[in-house]
Amino acid sequence: MTSVTMTVNGKSVSGDVEGRTLLVQFLRDDLKLTGTHVGCDTSQCGACQVHVDGKAVKACTMLAAEADGADVKTIEGMANADGSLSVIQQAFQDHHGLQCGFCTPGMVMTAAALLKENPKPTEAEVRHYLEGNICRCTGYHNIVKAILAASGQEVTQIAAE
Repeated sequence: MTSVTMTVNGKSVSGDVEGRTLLVQFLRDDLKLTGTHVGCDTSQCGACQVHVDGKAVKACTMLAAEADGADVKTIEGMANADGSLSVIQQAFQDHHGLQCGFCTPGMVMTAAALLKENPKPTEAEVRHYLEGNICRCTGYHNIVKAILAASGQEVTQIAAE
């Protein structure tokens, strides 16, 4: 067992993990932060996306021990301090950027990383950035609209897939 300590959503947490424990398992099983989803177990779907030290990371590709000392943000940490939805979360709601909701946490975390890097992305840039995330319900159209809206851009017509 290895002892790990990290800051998750602004709170210091510690735990003992086996060397093979993935960050997604530590978050879900040990910390009970179940918003980070496991969708494919092969790092293809993006449902497990979190931010580690400000960078987007698929939590199924990182060992919990590798996050020792890191600052980790999950979907549970995305809301505003008063508990209201963040701009990105609100845009997903307003523009119907979710359907079953399974991919939504990863999409929101990916959108936050994109908008941090590129505050005013084009539609093509949004679509390119989302290539590591799979949605089986929405066809991405409304997800792209939501991200563009969250960037403060007027959303009128976007290209069909």
